[in-house]
Amino acid sequence: MIAPRRPSNRARGARQAALRPVMRLACALLWGAACGTLQAEPQAEPFDIAITVDDLPVHGELPPGMTRVGLAREHLRILKAHGVPQAYGFVNAGQLAREPDSVAVLDLWRQAGHPLANHGYRHLNLDRAPSLEAWQSDVVLGEAAVAARMAGADWHYFRYPELAGGDDAAKREGALRFLQQSGYRVADVSVGFSEWLYNAPYARCMAAGDNATVAAMRSQFLAEVERGIARMKTQARQLYGRVVPQVLLTHIGAWNAATMDAVLTRLEAAGARYVTLAQAQQDPAYADPGGGMLMQRAADKAGVQLLAVAVDGPGLELQGLCR
Repeated sequence: MIAPRRPSNRARGARQAALRPVMRLACALLWGAACGTLQAEPQAEPFDIAITVDDLPVHGELPPGMTRVGLAREHLRILKAHGVPQAYGFVNAGQLAREPDSVAVLDLWRQAGHPLANHGYRHLNLDRAPSLEAWQSDVVLGEAAVAARMAGADWHYFRYPELAGGDDAAKREGALRFLQQSGYRVADVSVGFSEWLYNAPYARCMAAGDNATVAAMRSQFLAEVERGIARMKTQARQLYGRVVPQVLLTHIGAWNAATMDAVLTRLEAAGARYVTLAQAQQDPAYADPGGGMLMQRAADKAGVQLLAVAVDGPGLELQGLCR
């Protein structure tokens, strides 16, 4: 038998070129505008990123038929499918009193091998707390539910609720001093896509059976994700001359469960390699912890105006959808 001839590199290239319009059309039909820049960086520079998930066990409204446990299982399924080695879950333990059954979310997180850490008992914003002492008490109240499930493991990370690290020097320095004396490290944030803004309209539109609006939301959101990835890379190179290890902030909400697979796929296309939170924060870029976003904080300290990334025109008015 004569073995079939393999096509030449030139023939393969011609065939791939011929298929590109078809692939672009298929992408557009499936994802709309969100696929427009997915191939923008064919030789993506690799970068490390740690995935973190806030507001366990309860975040945002639930669409009909969904449960807190179901959302947790979907998050964990997606993390496993993408080979994420660790995703710290930051806990607001006060939610357990409001929704007692949600305690199963914390147990599922640990059974899947992912760690828990403290996000404050009531998600108390430091800038709006009655006093620094009241905020410190809220941090302490949040410890028991986490420590009970993290025996022998490292749970002493703290994520500032709403990333509020103090709006004056006394709060900033007092909060950091308290955390450090209590054995905490700040879980910083360098990138996020504000997916929490979509939770309420998603729940409303799902309840209304408005699938067309949900599809439009998805298209807009994934376009925002791609711009956010581009902005992150641009600003990191501007500040540090390289894409430093990143820490992604997400939330355990229904919209995140519906879109996380697509978000991680886009991060991977951009060069993402998943690492632990400790590995990401070993980088010197994280030497000066605080509130807010890492790169904006560094830019403010250095007196640098961060480069912007072009955005599309006005998008969906999320708060008015499906009312």
